[in-house]
Amino acid sequence: MPPRVLMCPPDHYGIEYEINPWMNRSLGAVRELAFAQWRALRDTLVSLGAAVEALAPRPGLPDLVFTANAGLVFGSRFLSSRFRHEVRAKESPVFDAWFAAHGFTVEHLPDGMYHEGAGDALFCGDTLFAGYRTRSAAAAHQWVGAALGVRVLPVELVDPRFYHLDTCFCPLAPGVALYFPGAFDDYGQRALGDLVLELVPVDEAEARRFACNAVVIGNTVITNSGCPRLQTQLRSLGFEPREIHLAL
Repeated sequence: MPPRVLMCPPDHYGIEYEINPWMNRSLGAVRELAFAQWRALRDTLVSLGAAVEALAPRPGLPDLVFTANAGLVFGSRFLSSRFRHEVRAKESPVFDAWFAAHGFTVEHLPDGMYHEGAGDALFCGDTLFAGYRTRSAAAAHQWVGAALGVRVLPVELVDPRFYHLDTCFCPLAPGVALYFPGAFDDYGQRALGDLVLELVPVDEAEARRFACNAVVIGNTVITNSGCPRLQTQLRSLGFEPREIHLAL
């Protein structure tokens, strides 16, 4: 079965508020560039055999394009995110409706338990690696682990530039992952090293280009442009890097 990917066109994407260090309302976003980058990513995913499904964009929800933050998919279950920021919490009913209409059982975390979906929770093998502090809470990850019956490893994100786990950690295959060490405290680095057999460090310059915020389709790893060291690392591991200009 081909991998299914949910994407949302950037019709209403823009920098309308600032909730992470990269956002700057004075700079805004270039609509034509956003659409070109979105189409390039979609076309690449389709060329690799992925089934890309579209979520209709909504005015007033500029970050709806970041669909990984919608929640966590586990089989036919969808654990809907509980966003820390109210500006993003407005996205949840839209995501919930889409997943319910496509055959998923939609579930919600308890009130006050913040969890931002696959942005902060990524499987590498049988372990769910979970980033907490900036957007998600450690207690929420433990609740998710109990609800799904899986082992969870919460790791603290200590650099505000890497506010979601998927900005600094990327599973490539069971036992293999990319990570930016500086995003984690000493315990987190040790814990990742203990559980991931092949943990590949990304240098800071390329981490700042969101090198770890990659998409893996089979043996192909889609990365942002301007990460030549990562490209070499991926090839040495037997992966095929595919570069697309996506950000910065």
